Amino acid sequence: VQLVESGGGLVQAGGSLRLSCAASGDTFSNYFMGWFRQAPGKEREFVAAIRWRSRHTYYADSVKGRFTISRGNAENTVYLQMNNLKPEDTAVYYCAAQSGLIVSSVSRRDLYDNWGQGTLVTVSS
Repeated sequence: VQLVESGGGLVQAGGSLRLSCAASGDTFSNYFMGWFRQAPGKEREFVAAIRWRSRHTYYADSVKGRFTISRGNAENTVYLQMNNLKPEDTAVYYCAAQSGLIVSSVSRRDLYDNWGQGTLVTVSS
């Protein structure tokens, strides 16, 4: 499985960005696709996930109501729409993919075997 993120950049507080994750190398119908982020000096943390087949979505409390995860219809791409960005959202954002997860485990980074290289999001105050 290969995952390639794009869409990061510099944005002012209150602004928006949309991240993309292009996935290849498998059929993803049984996968959960997740977004994680890692700020300087901090551990990588869960942001959001989507179950590929059902499109059910899951969010960290810190981003609920501001971020939206979705996937394309025909293409193997997962998106993270980020609105009302805050300086504390500054981090490297990683796309992750894993099959065989259960819903209660979607936020556990240690269960994901497939990761992208990350894209940097910087939010200025």
